[in-house]
Amino acid sequence: MMSSIRNRDYLFVYGTLRKDISNQMSLILAQHADFVGEGTFRGKLYDLGDYPGAVPSNEASDLVKGDVYALPNQKHVLRILDEYEGCGPDEFHPTEFRRERYSVDLNNGKTVDAWIYIYNRSTDGLEAIPSGDYLVSRER
Repeated sequence: MMSSIRNRDYLFVYGTLRKDISNQMSLILAQHADFVGEGTFRGKLYDLGDYPGAVPSNEASDLVKGDVYALPNQKHVLRILDEYEGCGPDEFHPTEFRRERYSVDLNNGKTVDAWIYIYNRSTDGLEAIPSGDYLVSRER
């Protein structure tokens, strides 16, 4: 049975915020959050051009790979990231992404409930990223 980590706020990132991608926002996340490890979310990953979008899936084989961060100052970090992801309170709805909590399996066998930015539009006509790993898809 997998054990679960509780009493902390977590964020799962799978695209341009991953620690191996160097940009202004990933650096802000690194400064204001604590890297916990890599993990997977049961979902499908799609290529949206300059970034990916993930949607939940009921299929056990559909896994999105990403990084998990603990958020010591959740309100501050999520306010910045909501703006970056275009789903802050001042955005027109429906937004391209929405932030929701989902179960994420860490590579160490533990499970956390983490905030994830979920793609909030139709995936019809979008190219799936079969590996579920945005970093691998960028190497093509």
